[in-house]
Amino acid sequence: MKERKRETFKFVWRVSTAHVIAYFIAGVFAMSLFDYENWFSTSDILSAVMKPTTDPIIALGGTSLQLIRGIIVALILLPLRKVFTEEKYGFLKLGLLVLGLSVLSTFGPAFGSIEGFIYTKMSFMEQIIGYPEAILWISLFVGILWSFYKFEKKAINILAIVLLVLIVLMGIFAYFLALTMNT
Repeated sequence: MKERKRETFKFVWRVSTAHVIAYFIAGVFAMSLFDYENWFSTSDILSAVMKPTTDPIIALGGTSLQLIRGIIVALILLPLRKVFTEEKYGFLKLGLLVLGLSVLSTFGPAFGSIEGFIYTKMSFMEQIIGYPEAILWISLFVGILWSFYKFEKKAINILAIVLLVLIVLMGIFAYFLALTMNT
């Protein structure tokens, strides 16, 4: 029983950490490359549904609050843990599952999903603008998680802890900085 709890904790830690690091890197990449600030403020549809990138909660949501989302993702994936960690091509299966359920076939009309193309008024470009970010996030997420399991090195855990702490602290700092700039 004790070993099972340890394995569960390890899985939740690894998935959560991989998610936060991957999300942060993909987000910085996308914000830089695609100029979301301008796109979200000039598109009639996107400006109606997306908060400005300067909103303080965006600084927190793209960093520190992703830890909560990472834990949720880990708990959802937990029953399938052995499929991903022990089976041949398990991490590829994980990547395809995440791509299918979180990007292409969401349960609501999210941007770029089948439902989004059918039910929203967004242009094709507005629909697909997030694809490179999503694919980068999935690739990084699966790659980081694979590295945790493939190498099982203490150095990887230490690096992950350092990155996680830095990302969370940057998010908190950016949130308070944005609060002072928006007042």
